[in-house]
Amino acid sequence: MISRQSVSGAGIGLRTPHVGQIVAGRPSLPWLEVHAENYMTSGRAMATLQTIRKDYPVSLHGVGLSLGTAGRLDARHLDRFRTLVEQIEPRFVSEHLAWSTVGDTYLNHLLPLPYTEETLSIFAEHVLEAQEALGCTLLIENPSGYLRFRHSSIPEAEFIAEIVRRTGCGLLCDVNNVFVTAENLGLDPIGYLDALPCDAVGEIHLAGHSRNDVDGHTVLIDDHGSRVVPDVWRLYAHALRRFGPVPALIEWDTDLPSLSVLLDEARRADAVRDAVSREEACASPR
Repeated sequence: MISRQSVSGAGIGLRTPHVGQIVAGRPSLPWLEVHAENYMTSGRAMATLQTIRKDYPVSLHGVGLSLGTAGRLDARHLDRFRTLVEQIEPRFVSEHLAWSTVGDTYLNHLLPLPYTEETLSIFAEHVLEAQEALGCTLLIENPSGYLRFRHSSIPEAEFIAEIVRRTGCGLLCDVNNVFVTAENLGLDPIGYLDALPCDAVGEIHLAGHSRNDVDGHTVLIDDHGSRVVPDVWRLYAHALRRFGPVPALIEWDTDLPSLSVLLDEARRADAVRDAVSREEACASPR
């Protein structure tokens, strides 16, 4: 079971334009998350993160390990990641159910995987290798889906649950990704959440998405560029009922708004969590 006691409530993803305001104003926030690859070298950014971690718990969100690659993990990248974990002592360390490298070539995207027994074995092996190297439990994030591989034989949620069983890793449940995937591929988002192992979910991501018309069809794009939509807030409430009061994070990466907007979204997430807690308290037998 993943420990959720180290942070409580909704945090935000720390992005460069807001760093100065966070350092100067120290707004009321339970925690912050950063992209690990932005802090793998010494310098001003790392020095600032060391300052911030004195006031806020920090989570590391990796985007470059390429755990789904068919080849070997990049030992140099893994070593740099381990050094960062040792320096920051993060509350959570997370990565993606995806791949992004071919040999020594790095692609600028998190690419989808076919859900087969072969892929499952490779991904699980890489998660075990990464966890041993980093000295911590990884949280694996579910992707946003835009297509189905013809050769996929395992439903995504079942694939993820089996990764947990084989590796002991945790899950970062991106509720917006669940919604985007379900809308694009005709899945039931509630059924998806219900298929995930409850005790493995250690963190939830919330973000906005865009709607795009492609050849007469509407495709949702997980662009992290707007407020969380009402349908995703409702799905988040269901996730809380199923997984419990898991720490949540507001992700916003494109068309970045003012810090006050991010803080407002975090307060909204806390309000949904509190409403679910009251609802469950009222429903409990006295």
